[in-house]
Amino acid sequence: MGLLLILIRQIIFTLPNKIGFKTIRILYRIHMKALRYQILLTAACLFISVFSFSQKKFAYVSGKVVDENENPLQGVSVVILGQSKGIITNDSGYFRIKVAADKAFAIVFTHTGRNSEQKNFLLSEGEEETIVIRLEKGEKTLEPVVVTDQRDRREIGLIRPNPKTILNLPSAVTGVESLIKIFVGSNNELTSQYSVRGGSYDENLIYVNDFEIFRPYLVRSGQQEGLSFINPEMVRNINFYNGGFQAKYGDKMSSVLDIQYKKPKKFGGSAYISILEQGLELEGASKNSKFTYLFGVRNRSNRNLLSSQDTKGNYVPSSADFQALLSYQLSQKWQAELLGNISKTKFTLIPQFSQLTTSIFSPFFSATIGVDINFEGREKDEYMTNMIGLSFTNSVSKKLKLKWMLSRFENDERENIDIIGAYLFGERDFDKRNPTYGLIVNPLGAGIFQNWARNTLNIDNWNISHKGNYDAGKHAIQWGLGFDKTSIADKLDEWEFQDSAGYALPYQPNMLQLNKLIRSNADLDVNKFSGYIQDNILPGKDSSHSATLTAGVRFNYNSLNKEFLISPRIGASWKPKWKSDIVFRAAAGIYDQPPFYRELRRYDGTVNKNLKSQKSWQAVAGFDYNFIGIGDRPMRWTTEAYYKSMTDVVPYDIDNVRIRYFGENKAKAYAAGIEMRLHGQLVEDADSWISLGIMKTSEDINGDYYYQYKNAAGEIITAQSADQVPVDSIKNNVGWLRRPTDRRITFGMYFEDYMPTNKNFKAYVNLLYGSNMPYNIPNAVRYRNAAVIEPYIRCDIGFSALLMDDDRSKRRSHSPFRNFDNIWASLEVFNIIDRANVISYLFVKDFSNTVYLLPNRLTPRLINFKIVARW
Repeated sequence: MGLLLILIRQIIFTLPNKIGFKTIRILYRIHMKALRYQILLTAACLFISVFSFSQKKFAYVSGKVVDENENPLQGVSVVILGQSKGIITNDSGYFRIKVAADKAFAIVFTHTGRNSEQKNFLLSEGEEETIVIRLEKGEKTLEPVVVTDQRDRREIGLIRPNPKTILNLPSAVTGVESLIKIFVGSNNELTSQYSVRGGSYDENLIYVNDFEIFRPYLVRSGQQEGLSFINPEMVRNINFYNGGFQAKYGDKMSSVLDIQYKKPKKFGGSAYISILEQGLELEGASKNSKFTYLFGVRNRSNRNLLSSQDTKGNYVPSSADFQALLSYQLSQKWQAELLGNISKTKFTLIPQFSQLTTSIFSPFFSATIGVDINFEGREKDEYMTNMIGLSFTNSVSKKLKLKWMLSRFENDERENIDIIGAYLFGERDFDKRNPTYGLIVNPLGAGIFQNWARNTLNIDNWNISHKGNYDAGKHAIQWGLGFDKTSIADKLDEWEFQDSAGYALPYQPNMLQLNKLIRSNADLDVNKFSGYIQDNILPGKDSSHSATLTAGVRFNYNSLNKEFLISPRIGASWKPKWKSDIVFRAAAGIYDQPPFYRELRRYDGTVNKNLKSQKSWQAVAGFDYNFIGIGDRPMRWTTEAYYKSMTDVVPYDIDNVRIRYFGENKAKAYAAGIEMRLHGQLVEDADSWISLGIMKTSEDINGDYYYQYKNAAGEIITAQSADQVPVDSIKNNVGWLRRPTDRRITFGMYFEDYMPTNKNFKAYVNLLYGSNMPYNIPNAVRYRNAAVIEPYIRCDIGFSALLMDDDRSKRRSHSPFRNFDNIWASLEVFNIIDRANVISYLFVKDFSNTVYLLPNRLTPRLINFKIVARW
């Protein structure tokens, strides 16, 4: 909570809302007052809770545990619900446990081979209640202790969240990516894309069962996106690297998301239905366990999310996919695996009208500015993705393992846009006493515009690769070779017409001009060769392996630009022999990113086939500390500091989720920051995460400069007029600027809890905060990234109740639910604080050619209901 208070104090932002020769500072005074009251209220609650904790009172529960024949049971576990430690009964089955007074709680009694029993209590101070507990024979056994490896402690940047957390996480977009956003931050709940440590969306690698996954490329906004490739119901393991990853991972600069799907051992499955999404998952294995199957089907519609946005109209978004993972044990040493996916997303919008509003405060005037837009036309987009991958794994011996893979990915995208809008811009009346309430009362501008597009993109990627690893004791050698053949067929045909006050922009007498025109065709065939070799070393003679070292190198050759890249990488960890359980770790290396489709495209639609790879060297260091926290439960604190230096950078602008590149290697950049994460269980069997990041990223674009003009008196001219004639000029270099992803502070929290007397009623909180971000002003070199998107704050809350548990002994033989393991019902409230977060801006000119920025906002509060059944 202390971290949250610190972050709330950072919500002070500025917004250049009027662009010309003046910059107007925006101050949301009412909003800041509300935040002050929230801080005071939170501080008061925190004080009360601390005071109450210091006045804690106690009572006792004692008694005897017996079996069905009234014989005493020895060694029965007696634990207060939500705590990890307890007591056991003695030889006579007797126990006595100290508990909190004046507070409802539950005690759980468990014993191997017997059904567990739970009793609820509410005792006064000093009171002692004596009870007798009978435990009957049953099929349940105590859960075994699972010993996990220490990879996530020794590998820098590695985060391994529990896949079960995804199923409970309240989020507008369900999936692994929503969980990742807790660690890296977000500014858009409608997209599954994310930015890591100042990188763009295109700098992240995604693997599923060692196959690389691609995303659609023509998507302009989060509302057009469909389902993420990763089906959360099929996930077994999640490995997420937010930097410093090893040489075995591919050629991107920011992050790696490595997913492993489940390998079933018996028949089972799950089904869920919600207002936004529906899904079915089936899994099973043959009697001899040689053949296993895993199927997943999903359908999603964001209509309820989008219907309450600023632009009103008929939204028809739909997305569906089918996935299958089949495996067969050919022999004792050979295994075959087939992964397939078919996904189709459609988005249709018939807009009707839109009302945008913002407030302006300045030394010159204050006003509430708005724009009313009436639309005609429609937008229709389709995104079709197919993927199939086949792999053969040969376990030659206990030490040597070889894998061969063949895959094909196809992406077919189509955009059809033909929308006309007529707008009226000016001061909006917000005085409810007036009959003109909500209307434009002082017009500042009027005009029409038309957006037209017929764009198609087809990407076909074939990959053949080999991977191997050899375990030689203190050396674990890994290697890989790969060949990719990519065919890209691209056709862009779009234009934009703007009319302001009866004049086409840009204005040319006796000539009709289009504000934007892009017409381009591109057919590319790219061959890529890549490979790596690395050694995981356990140096020294210490059997505890207090130190580890990983050294490797990658190579990459791209036939498009004829580049051959070498990327050495090294990582190390050291666990000192201290009383404290702490691991120090560090990594450094070169991370280069060859260009793909989007980086090649210039603003005018032409393709730069000579574009070079973006290059970077990165260093990261930190520690991982395990300690005993609240309620004697294990907690984990991780801290990492990093620095990235980048050259041959391709600058870009972000509009919603659409990235538009310059198509030239004309910048250098850097990113530096520190990240801290705290992970643990505040109550037993309920994971919680807190993540805090502080980061700065800037870029210096070559050749970006502007002129300032002087009059005869040597004064800088701010506006040219008859009495202000320029006689001299000064050339100014813009220098270092904030990058589009420069978000100085990010905070994420996932909290899980349940009722103290009933574990079957749970609550989940997903909280995200990100400080302001820059936003580019088109065709303004001096004011590039000078506009500011205000801080992103979002809180989603979920509540779930267990409708049916896994105790089948109480079910009737003819019950249709007799084979179900459990059924849960969930109620989710998205954006519970109903904050109107901003994702982008609409630029509008008034009659004096002054430009105003009006915010495009994201989704408001929404309620979702979901039922999940598993068998």
